[in-house]
Amino acid sequence: MNRAKFFAAVRTSLFSGSLSQSQVEGMEAILDEAGKAVIDPRWLAYMLATAFHETAFTMQPIRETKASTDDSAIAILDRAFAAGKLKWVKTPYWRKDAQGKSWLGRGLVQLTHKVNYETMGPIVGADLVGNPSLAMRDDVAVRIMFEGMARGLFTGKKLADYFTSKSSDWVNARRIINGTDRANDVAGYAKRFYDGLQDAA
Repeated sequence: MNRAKFFAAVRTSLFSGSLSQSQVEGMEAILDEAGKAVIDPRWLAYMLATAFHETAFTMQPIRETKASTDDSAIAILDRAFAAGKLKWVKTPYWRKDAQGKSWLGRGLVQLTHKVNYETMGPIVGADLVGNPSLAMRDDVAVRIMFEGMARGLFTGKKLADYFTSKSSDWVNARRIINGTDRANDVAGYAKRFYDGLQDAA
């Protein structure tokens, strides 16, 4: 793959004509992981689009609410919850437990809830229960995204459910991460990433 061509394509189609070094490094990490095995370019495009959307276009692992610390994120989430803005949340999963750990969203795909940290830790080879902040480390965040989306570990839906030899369902693939929330937007991003990958092939 010609990465210079890929970056030139997405710089125009997705990044308003300009890429920061950190955005390039984030995409490089994803492309490097994809290069370890044969992967359907539609899968890769959809993962890139997911990271693009879930990280507010930074392509870097972020904390839920984009806060710089856990305490700031917890405060933001508590205020939103008290104001009734998080109607889908039954229990405030972000509040610190007895060990002082928060299981708020972190990474490229916003891993939340202790049970998901427990599940993903052994799969990606990181002690996410002992240190949840490891989900913010580039290599760990990339592995979480790849394994979770390929195996259907986030919602029970996986990439192979939507991208087959016979069809590509760019819109409903959003169910791998978060139902149909912003599904059309993410589908649009994914198609542009796919075009970039095709141009660079």
